[in-house]
Amino acid sequence: MAQELSFRPQTGEIPTSPGVYRWLDSDGRVLYVGKAKNLRARLSNYFGPLDSLHERTRRMVLAAADVQWTIVKSEFEALQLEFTWIKEFNPPFNVQFKDDKSYPYLAVTVNEEVPRVFVTRYREKKGVKYFGPYTQAWAVRETVDTLLKVYPMRSCTTGIYNRAKQSNRPCLLGDIGKCVAPCVDRVTQTEHKAVVKQFVDFMSGGDVKHVEVLRKQMIKASEAQQYELAARLRDNIEALETVLEKSAVVFSDHTDADLIAVADDELAAAVSMFIVRGGRIRGARGWVIDKELDRTLGEVVEYVLQNVYSPAGSAEPNEVPKEIIVPALPDDADAVAKWLSELRGSKVDLRIAQRGDKAALAKTALTNAKHSLMLYKTRRSADFTARADALSGIQRALNLPAAPLRIECFDVSHLGGTGVVASMVVFEDGLAKKDHYRRFSIDQTQDDTDSIYQVLLRRLKYLKEPDPDTDASKFAYFPSLLIVDGGLPQVNAAARAVKESGVQGLTVVGLAKRLEEIWLPGQEYPLILPRATDELFLLQRIRDEAHRFAITYQRQKRSSSIASALADIPGLGEKRVSALLKHFGSAKRLKAASVEAISEVAGIGPVLAQDIVESLNS
Repeated sequence: MAQELSFRPQTGEIPTSPGVYRWLDSDGRVLYVGKAKNLRARLSNYFGPLDSLHERTRRMVLAAADVQWTIVKSEFEALQLEFTWIKEFNPPFNVQFKDDKSYPYLAVTVNEEVPRVFVTRYREKKGVKYFGPYTQAWAVRETVDTLLKVYPMRSCTTGIYNRAKQSNRPCLLGDIGKCVAPCVDRVTQTEHKAVVKQFVDFMSGGDVKHVEVLRKQMIKASEAQQYELAARLRDNIEALETVLEKSAVVFSDHTDADLIAVADDELAAAVSMFIVRGGRIRGARGWVIDKELDRTLGEVVEYVLQNVYSPAGSAEPNEVPKEIIVPALPDDADAVAKWLSELRGSKVDLRIAQRGDKAALAKTALTNAKHSLMLYKTRRSADFTARADALSGIQRALNLPAAPLRIECFDVSHLGGTGVVASMVVFEDGLAKKDHYRRFSIDQTQDDTDSIYQVLLRRLKYLKEPDPDTDASKFAYFPSLLIVDGGLPQVNAAARAVKESGVQGLTVVGLAKRLEEIWLPGQEYPLILPRATDELFLLQRIRDEAHRFAITYQRQKRSSSIASALADIPGLGEKRVSALLKHFGSAKRLKAASVEAISEVAGIGPVLAQDIVESLNS
């Protein structure tokens, strides 16, 4: 390694202190920024033998021409400097964040002499208080319209405000009571700022204390026989309650927290964040991350926290809540928590939710993250330009004579060696061709390689001798590329099936999940495609689709198998079988259930429950 990396420093030259290091290319561009408790120990990991490095780390090291470091006093200072440099240099091998959509925010210009409220999708101005993000623009506009009845602050543009001031005539909002009209001096700037403060306090807290204050004022006004004032306060209470009802109540203890969930694979990650204020979900946000280097979940979480809360340029950072729920703690969780506490000005609790309502909401956030990751991969595969680039990239990588316009992928699924099935999915021009999918049941097999061999033989016979009694027109199309899910043993088994079938001109590869490496038959080393490329995303998408299709078929077979066994029991009809499966949720739970638990199902008595247990365990 020392010969290949001429810039490698002597081990004794690298300090053992905490610090931040930068990898640079020959043009001086920063490729990667990292931090370490011990610079010598951390950097020594990069200078090991080439084959001991992760493939993507090896690419980064080989692309570099120099490594530099800066010593700091503590791990906390290293964390701060790393965050600053990542924002400044935007290194290509650090985590790259992309908003999965453009979110609307509610903004209040608290830095102006006469503050105003408006809805925006950009958080670029300094001195502006932002609330959100929200999922729907119409919902936040409706919220503003309702709140202006209670807190009638300025919401007009600068042009409208100046025209009203020059003509000494307020706009329509001033006439209908949705603005106190500071433009025509109906109130002083100080009085207007007091209204603005009430508006901001309500948006910041979002709980019922504002309603209770108004309710006490209404009762007091009513007792003093000030009925018009009491009626206005009553209308204000109804308006605030309307706003609060539109925010889902999740916690009864007025929790202020951000809940972050991450769904990831080897190439990308999707992040979903729920913003909870005053015990209510006040907003949601999501990102998609291209992981150029291999990352642990804790590392991804740390970069998410950096992206969400650290100040970026002149924009206002996100408000740091009292509590942040994450799926995994960073290695330097104490330093991160200290950094967050300094941003907030008081202690921040950074933790993992283990049980209760917060754990349940974190699970919901994870569901959203998984969905976002699936959509990101699907949309990227569906893009015409990306598909064309992907197919061309696969052609170059595998030295194919032409772009693989028809790709077939095979996967095997089983449960502990039983109920073995396989799937075949088809992609044409980079898009799924679902009416060409096929499923295979495998009665007897020795292992996964034997299963792959059997399935490929059954599929390939249609390319040589189509069955005239079977509608095989779709099955007889000649594929440009065959992919099997697995490494060298699986691809060798597939190549043996192709050879024995007598079909000529087929290219077979295996796609292993560990490092997303591509295996060719008989090759000692795999082919590694660059990360975040369209060709690797397409291959991964095809492999994941084959896996999903196989798993779905395997579950269907298990369900139908136990349903058939139950249907053979005297006294059990179709409705009772359906009720049993619905009650227990799976065949495994039903088999493990006691006679007492089964007899609790409607229509199942103790005697019939005993027969079910004996039948399933025989």
